[in-house]
Amino acid sequence: MYVSVHVSRTDRDEARRNGDAMARSEALGVERTVDLPQGRIRYRERGDGPPVVFVHGLMVNADLWRNVVPRIADAGHRCIAPDLPLGSHELPVPHADLSPPGVADLIADLLDALQLTDVTLVANDTAGALTQIMLTRRPERVARVVLTSCDSFDYFFPPPVLRYLPPLAAVPGLTWLLVQALRARWVQRLPIALGWLTHRPIPPEALDSYFQPSRRSAAVRADLRRFVRGVHRRYTLAAAEALPAFPVSLAHRLAERLPAARTVLVPDSRTFIPEDQPERLAEMVVDFVRAGAHAED
Repeated sequence: MYVSVHVSRTDRDEARRNGDAMARSEALGVERTVDLPQGRIRYRERGDGPPVVFVHGLMVNADLWRNVVPRIADAGHRCIAPDLPLGSHELPVPHADLSPPGVADLIADLLDALQLTDVTLVANDTAGALTQIMLTRRPERVARVVLTSCDSFDYFFPPPVLRYLPPLAAVPGLTWLLVQALRARWVQRLPIALGWLTHRPIPPEALDSYFQPSRRSAAVRADLRRFVRGVHRRYTLAAAEALPAFPVSLAHRLAERLPAARTVLVPDSRTFIPEDQPERLAEMVVDFVRAGAHAED
């Protein structure tokens, strides 16, 4: 497989001047791109050491991890945070398979392209489901997984509101209408947007990073629509059966399917633990990786 990795500061700066791109937090590190079979993917990288790869869910991007990555990088890890084509990305992938298994393969292709081994994957929300699917298909480069509040089993998407997104995405023009409605801050805080996902308000610059790409780009909206239309609980149910998911009951069910798993509750947080409790999450990830490394010794 041909792979090309690019440091894209110049491209990013030009895009900013033209008003075509939203800057990601500098806390995520150096901005790069990599050419995968599915298309070009942008990611951020910070630190050196054993690799930790952060995967986000629907309608957010690498900025979700902006307060987590610095702490883990400073603890001696190479942190990689890609922008997946889930609606808040800026590089469309019009020819990619964006079904849940297709995006799971994209994550695996990213690990292959960067030649990463002994990877710790940290996933949140929708990305937890995608990670579970990936583990049943191409787990070779993954040593351990941290699943923070995420979709699993019957909850892909979770009820009550988000479960209606796949059929709604099939209605012509509705995706455009929804993303345009998200211009308003009060709409962004509704339960159908991010209102039930955090205890604390998300900073305006992060909200703009999340919502502006789909508002500005028809190609990004097309990627978003293709992914949403393909979401179905059959994928997470099959993944759970194949593994050797998040009200707490689902977390315990999923832990039962994974070897050497443990469940940890993070107080004072909702689905977006990286937004509500980044310091606590970073501590748990570092402790988990160290414990795994000691167990292998």
